Amino acid sequence: MKKLSARRRHPLAAVVVLLLALAATGGLYAAFAPAGKAQADETAQSLAIEEGKKLYAVGCASCHGTGGQGSTDGPSLVGVGSAAVDFQVSTGRMPAQQPGVQVPKKPVIYEQAQIDQLAAYIASLGAGPIVPTEKQYDPAGANIARGGELFRNNCAQCHNFTGEGGALTNGKYAPNLEGVSPKHIYEAMLTGPQNMPSFPDSTMPTKEKKDIIAYLEHVNGDKSTSPGGLKLGGLGPVSEGLFGWIFGLGALIAVAVWVAAHTAKAKKS
Repeated sequence: MKKLSARRRHPLAAVVVLLLALAATGGLYAAFAPAGKAQADETAQSLAIEEGKKLYAVGCASCHGTGGQGSTDGPSLVGVGSAAVDFQVSTGRMPAQQPGVQVPKKPVIYEQAQIDQLAAYIASLGAGPIVPTEKQYDPAGANIARGGELFRNNCAQCHNFTGEGGALTNGKYAPNLEGVSPKHIYEAMLTGPQNMPSFPDSTMPTKEKKDIIAYLEHVNGDKSTSPGGLKLGGLGPVSEGLFGWIFGLGALIAVAVWVAAHTAKAKKS
């Protein structure tokens, strides 16, 4: 009887042992794999911050302070976020050649890996807008007509209705948006660089930002045509009026001189 009982318990014991083995394997994976991955990510982030701090000390601290607190030559960078750093440095605006009312775009001096390290360090100083993903700024499938409406309501006052830029007060200006990458347009809307107001996702959702990007790509694309002919910079009555004064008035003066000269000849003869 004892042998029969032992044989009856044997299959159940095998199942229990198998379940315990599976549980132990899953437990070990759950205990060690995610923790190892998290630790690796944390180490990589720490290294990026450390390298970014070194780059900051060489190229940025003289204006923005040793700890990003700002100075008389540059604003505080605490809380501006990684998106602001990526925009300013990726477009060559920073480091600035000299302080001024507006920092112009110029050739980029850092590699993208270094820009990422700078962004990681600045982000560690205080929470702020983060660099957007390609999914956020990719205009594929966006509503171009809606983007045009949003752009005219929120951006055309400074950038012109096709994004060709315009003059502001005290030597400031809204830059031309033709040829600017979707990523940088998105970051500019997100962070509000220099004289531009910011449009966080709470004010302008990601979908609306993508619609604006799609509109700008459409009106400034190679297939875009001007229904009025020569755009004259797309500045409306300013450039059109100047064109009229210079060429129109010049043509009238030339005709008047020609008529006067021929009239004088006719009287002499």
